[in-house]
Formats: sequence, C-alpha cells, structure tokens
Amino acid sequence: MSLSPGQLRLERVRCAWRPYRRGDAAEPQVRTWLEDTLGLAPEALVLQRSAHGRPQFGAPPQSRDVSWSHSGDGLLMALGEDVRLGCDLEWLRPRPRALELARRYFTTAEADRLAALAPARREAAFVRLWCAKEAVLKAYGRGIAFGLHRLEFGERDGALALLACDPALGAPADWTLHGFVPAPGYLATLAWRIP
Repeated sequence: MSLSPGQLRLERVRCAWRPYRRGDAAEPQVRTWLEDTLGLAPEALVLQRSAHGRPQFGAPPQSRDVSWSHSGDGLLMALGEDVRLGCDLEWLRPRPRALELARRYFTTAEADRLAALAPARREAAFVRLWCAKEAVLKAYGRGIAFGLHRLEFGERDGALALLACDPALGAPADWTLHGFVPAPGYLATLAWRIP
C-alpha cells in the first residue's frame, strides 16, 4: 500500500505522507497537518518536548499523541487517539554494512536471522526491523538511545511482532505494529500501545 499525499486510517491511528526537503525543519509541516486534521487554530496547537526530545501535546487534545519521521524526500506524520504512538520512516538505499550494524546493535537472534538471508533480501529485512525498533522506541520516548538490543522482533503470521522487550517498555503483547510502504522506495512502521 502506498500513501498518496492523503492519509492512512487505522483503528486508533491515522497518518499522512508529504514531500520533504532535506535540511528543512519538519515540525512546521506537522503543525499545519495537525491544525487541519484537528480543526485547531495555530495558537490552539501546543506542542512541547519531553526531557528526551519526544514531541507531545501540551494542552488539549491530550488524549491524542503525535509522532513524525523524515527520510530521503519524504515526511511521515502520525496522530493517535488514546494511545502512545511512534512512527519511523526509512528511505530504501544501499546499506552495505547492514549485517555489521545488526551484529553490533540488534539482539543476537535478530542478527543471526538476518545473516541467514540471501544478501539480496538482507538489506530490506534490516530496514524493516530497524523501522519497527525505532517506532517502538519513539513511542516509549527515548528513541534509539534507549538501546536497540532491548527489544527483539521476529516473524509471526507474515508480519513483524515484538517477541521480547525490556520491562520499561511494557509487555510485548501490549504493542501493535503496522509496517507498510508509504511511497515507492520507502518503508515505514507505526507502533502504539494503550497507556
């Protein structure tokens, strides 16, 4: 599934795709989208940052959560209702050091599964796994500084599923993930849990 400059709606989450020019601040585009989506005047939309830099609403609508990610020439914005939300977007480009990075930062089991793949499939699998990890860690509010090795993903029914994680992240079953292709040449993951 590809997003045109429209939106994707899931049960508790919606997201939108916009073109992005590298080097520009993404937040102004996010603010415009949120104002339009929520029907808020610019002065009514209060976005703050946590101590670790996580964006969050500072005034109503506090029952909602926001996340965004940019990569290449794309910006993915997500809005959640009564969930803790994170999103990640990755531009598909050559990553010749994917296995080396996996061995250094992922769990041993994840790195071993990547190593078992044919090289032609390994880079896309690495990016898919990276997106899932980063989306969960953004939702948690610490980003990759918390540690990519502190959560482990595996295949379940043809999709990535969180198999194990640091107790600070809650139980693996608490997390919902939605991986998708927002535009040709990109992979994205939305991750959320009910607080």
